Amino acid sequence: MAITKKLVLIGFLLTGCTQQSTQWYKGNLHTHSYWSDGDDYPEMIMKWYKDQSYDFVALSDHNILAEGEKWIEVEKGSSHERAFKKYLESYDSTWVEYKELDDLYSVRLKTLEEYRSLSEEEGEFLIIKSEEITDGFENKPVHVNATNIQEFIEPQGGESVEEVMQNNIDAVLEQRKATGEPILPHINHPNFYWAVTAEDLKNLEGEQFFEVYNGHPLVHNYGDSLRSGTEQIWDEVITHYLLEGKPIMYGIAVDDAHEYHDQDINKSNPGRGWIQVKSNTLSPDSLISAMERGDFYSSTGVSLTDISFDGNTLSVEIVAEEEVNYTTQFIGTSSGEISQPGKLFDSVKGTSASYSFSGDELYVRAKIISDKLKENPYAENEVEVAWTQPVILRDR
Repeated sequence: MAITKKLVLIGFLLTGCTQQSTQWYKGNLHTHSYWSDGDDYPEMIMKWYKDQSYDFVALSDHNILAEGEKWIEVEKGSSHERAFKKYLESYDSTWVEYKELDDLYSVRLKTLEEYRSLSEEEGEFLIIKSEEITDGFENKPVHVNATNIQEFIEPQGGESVEEVMQNNIDAVLEQRKATGEPILPHINHPNFYWAVTAEDLKNLEGEQFFEVYNGHPLVHNYGDSLRSGTEQIWDEVITHYLLEGKPIMYGIAVDDAHEYHDQDINKSNPGRGWIQVKSNTLSPDSLISAMERGDFYSSTGVSLTDISFDGNTLSVEIVAEEEVNYTTQFIGTSSGEISQPGKLFDSVKGTSASYSFSGDELYVRAKIISDKLKENPYAENEVEVAWTQPVILRDR
């Protein structure tokens, strides 16, 4: 079932602001096209997300912006020819620019400014300019997304995984300061080739977002017998940040799609993870501002009608599907047990759940788990889930 779209809510934001009208916007901040290593054209990708009731997408190709002139070669008889034929059928030769040679087609990729005109609709669908700054250290991939980027950023390098991340975050924040535009950096798939640990993340400055869920088949969201999954990493980092007086680390779900034509558990398909942002308008400024307040949740299928926090009690309301059961876990760290981050404080069954602080908690977040198997899952027997962002006592 598609996420409930554009549900207007009147009420308190998670930060306890004054009342104002907001609505949920569904979006994906991490996906790829032929501009780097995806296997489809930007227009076709935007059409897929729009048809699936997404409100915004950041096409975040590796170390490139969709600017200038770029041609790709499509061999006849290859899977890429199939993609090309679908592209040509959808937009015909008045839009598609190509040359046919003996054994291949040469196709010009449309720039962001060109394909915006096909897809964007004010208040309905937004494309956010983005780059996946793709860097590394000693064969470990270290990737940072820059959402609403204004100008291309070269990978900055560094002498450790932590330094590579920090240098790229700094470059994003420097551009934000120089341009005055809200540009949001986030750390991608920490367990991709086991590149980034909780210890690597703990000392970062200026970073509040990382991918707690990524739909690529090689990212090890759930860890293994020796290494932490991304949720455990999240709890360790939140705990450390709060003890150090830093802002909360927020968790993002993305699909990190590269492959759009064949649905398979071993392919990086679209639609596996997304965020729902409670925002005043469908604009980069408003969406990023809401995210920086923590006014969003992440999902692989579970929909929420409301998340509220009155300074002491965190409550969630779930969109119920027939014959689907829901369990909400309230997770956090006790101030007296900081060496054991990510404690389960309570578990509540049903479509409404609340947790009131006892006063000992550093923070609390909610994880809503359904018993519905996910369509086109990242892993075998994966069920649909949602994660709220962590909250802290108002007077802490």
